[in-house]
Amino acid sequence: MTEQQGIRWQFVAGRIVLFCAILALGVVLMKFFASLKEPAKTAEVVEPAIEVEIAIAEPENVPVTVQGFGNVRSRDTVAIAAKVPGDVIEVHPHLEAGGLVRQDEVLFRIDPADYEARLTQAEAQVGQLENSLALLREKAQQDRSRLDVIKRTRDLAKGEYDRDKGLYENDRVGSQSQVDFSERNYLQAKDAYEQAEQGVGLYPLRIAEAEQGLEAARAQRDLARLALERTTVTAPFDGRVKMAQLEVGQTAAPGMPVVSLSDDSALEISVPLDSRDAQGWLQFEEVTPEEGWFAKPVPVTCTLRWTEDTSGAVWEGELTRVERFDPTTRTLTVAITVEGAKAHAKETGLPLVEGMFCEVSIPGKTMQQVVRLPRWAVSFEGEAFFAEDDAEGRPRLQKRQVDVLRAQGEEVYVSSGIDPGDRVIVTRLANPMRNHLLEIIGETPTPELNATTTPPAGAPS
Repeated sequence: MTEQQGIRWQFVAGRIVLFCAILALGVVLMKFFASLKEPAKTAEVVEPAIEVEIAIAEPENVPVTVQGFGNVRSRDTVAIAAKVPGDVIEVHPHLEAGGLVRQDEVLFRIDPADYEARLTQAEAQVGQLENSLALLREKAQQDRSRLDVIKRTRDLAKGEYDRDKGLYENDRVGSQSQVDFSERNYLQAKDAYEQAEQGVGLYPLRIAEAEQGLEAARAQRDLARLALERTTVTAPFDGRVKMAQLEVGQTAAPGMPVVSLSDDSALEISVPLDSRDAQGWLQFEEVTPEEGWFAKPVPVTCTLRWTEDTSGAVWEGELTRVERFDPTTRTLTVAITVEGAKAHAKETGLPLVEGMFCEVSIPGKTMQQVVRLPRWAVSFEGEAFFAEDDAEGRPRLQKRQVDVLRAQGEEVYVSSGIDPGDRVIVTRLANPMRNHLLEIIGETPTPELNATTTPPAGAPS
């Protein structure tokens, strides 16, 4: 081995010794620090609980309220037109949109001069025919009396002829010329009687014809009088002017509406309702199969609220009838009537007027023995959540299928699936797990639940 190789071997051996010394020191230090460390403590696992509010199920009988919306309108609105042509000479001072008029007040008047002249002419014609008829009846009576005289004359002439003829033919008393003279007198008397009798017989026809002419003249007179009366147009009822298109001097044409008048003493609202909702919960009277239409609804007092009102004004109306069924929208439209005396809200005096869009609440049937819950207490799948104690007496979450009889506003009414005394969770829960531990922070009997109750703060919606 050379000197250079010896030096290299010494260097490698020194490095190995140093490495072993450092490794031994590390092992000694690791054992020292390990001896100083305390053993770890075992952590206690605590099961988290969900804070919920519950409602104690108490079945109750709940009256149903069917709700809908509709526009207020006047029950009676008439379009008024002139019935006879002519120039307008007078107009009511309030004949303008929004004006109020009273029953029988003159709305407008047409120049009556032409119609007065026609009435005078018709009355004169009637008077003339009445006189003619009276004279004809008097003459008929006279001719009947004259006929009796002529008849007696004929009978006398016949008697004289029979006597002269008998004396000459039987006893040869008199002459043939005497008999011919008596016969001629008799024939003349007979002919006069027959002519008079024929004339008297025509009198009933002449009188009937005269009476018919008189009736026609009287009808013309009545038409002339009616036309004159129609030159004055009056209000058929106390009302409000919706439309007026008439001025003094304007020529009115028959049949063309110039005034629209509304009777605000009786208002109506047509309310479309879901046909199933209406048929299931509204009350109807008995109907016979022959009628072929919906039975008349039982009259009930309804409440109305104007959707734009913030003062809390409420009006009362009455359900009166079914107006129509729309097969396209499957809605049943009912009519609510509000009498004039109830057209002002009791609390504020606000009037209910045509055109208001109102929410209408109609009392219906009563749900029997249902459990009232907030809408969010039943899932879309028809499940409700309950607090049920486990073997250790701790409340845990359970799910159950329930039957919702009706949803109304922010409430649902459950007819089956919930037993009296069940603890129903009324807090909104997001993805609740069955058997999850619960912490009950409040409970309320279900009849005391308010439909306007909001879910607890922080609950998911």
